[in-house]
Amino acid sequence: MDIFSDEYFMREALKEARKAFDLNEVPVGAVVVCQNKIIGRAHNQTEQLTDSTAHAEMVAITAASNYLGSKYLSECTLYVTLEPCVMCAGALHWVQLQKLVFGASDLQRGYSLIEKNLLHPRTEVVKGMGAVESKELLNQFFAKLRE
Repeated sequence: MDIFSDEYFMREALKEARKAFDLNEVPVGAVVVCQNKIIGRAHNQTEQLTDSTAHAEMVAITAASNYLGSKYLSECTLYVTLEPCVMCAGALHWVQLQKLVFGASDLQRGYSLIEKNLLHPRTEVVKGMGAVESKELLNQFFAKLRE
């Protein structure tokens, strides 16, 4: 596997999702990549931070923006294990993300449920990368919650 491939960076996002799982957070992980370097990485932290907006994408965007010293991520790719929600898609629009790569589709709260494209018009989207592993981790998490 090429170290600078979408598959490699999605594996890094899955590592973040596993961290969330271990912390009893909904297991979603994200990394932001610019020029083949991870400049932001995060997992869901809504329980830890008692902040409903602390989704993996939001925390990773903040880290990447701080790293670049810019509110725009127009030369960056976000890898995230679950399709972003409407809130996160709105944030991705405002940062003018170049490319979004996500794993599992979110059939209940994903941004693609909205008819109008919420992402920036120039954002390229790759769906389904790492979807099987992402979905498996989510299923394990929710099964554990129901026990």
